[in-house]
Amino acid sequence: MQRIILASTSPRRKELLALLGVPFDVWAPTFVEEPIPDRLPREQVAIFALEKARSGAVVWPDDLVLGGDTVIEVEGKFWGKPCDMVEARRMLVSLAGRAHHVYTAVALCHRAQSLERVRVETATVFMKADETQIERYLATDEWRGKAGGYSIQGQGAQLIDHIEGDYTTVVGLPLHAVVDLLRSAGYPISQQVVEELYRRKPYPNWARFVA
Repeated sequence: MQRIILASTSPRRKELLALLGVPFDVWAPTFVEEPIPDRLPREQVAIFALEKARSGAVVWPDDLVLGGDTVIEVEGKFWGKPCDMVEARRMLVSLAGRAHHVYTAVALCHRAQSLERVRVETATVFMKADETQIERYLATDEWRGKAGGYSIQGQGAQLIDHIEGDYTTVVGLPLHAVVDLLRSAGYPISQQVVEELYRRKPYPNWARFVA
C-alpha cells in the first residue's frame, strides 16, 4: 500500500485526517506562503495547497502527498491568519454580524506518477454581532494561527451563529474531498468510511453546526 504524507504543520488537519483511520506521516512543507497579486481567493488557496504538496513530493516522490490551505473571503478579498491581536480584533469586528466564505483547498501529488490533483471546497459562516464576546475570545489566545482569527472547533464557536456547507471545510480539511482524491489515485479507502464519519461527527463542535 502506498504511504500517505501530510505536508502540513496544522494540528487540525492532522486530527481530521486521523479520523479516516489510514496510516500517514506528517512533514512540514518548505513552501513559503506569499500573497499573489490579482488572484481570486479560491485560486490562491488552490495554488498554496498544491505548492505545499509539491514541496513534499520532491522529498517523497514515491508516496502520496497531501497539502492543504484555508482562507476566508470578505467582499472579494482574502484573509489568512492574523499576525497579532490587533489584527485579530480587526478581523473579528469586521466579520461580526455578517456572513463570509471559507475556502479550503486540498491537493494530492505523486511525483513518480506525475500525478497532481486539487479540490477547492467552499462553506459560508454566519457570525454573531457581539463585540463583548469578541473581547473575551481574544483573551483566550485561541485566535493565533487561525484563518480569520477564530476556531470553529474551539471556543470560537461562540462567535458563530450557523454555517452553510461542510463543517470540515471550515476546520481546514474537507474529508469528502480527501477521500475522493485518494480513491482517484487508487488508494484503497472505502467511501463508507467517510460517510460514517459524517454520520457520527466525531470532532469538537461538528454536531453543533450540522443537523
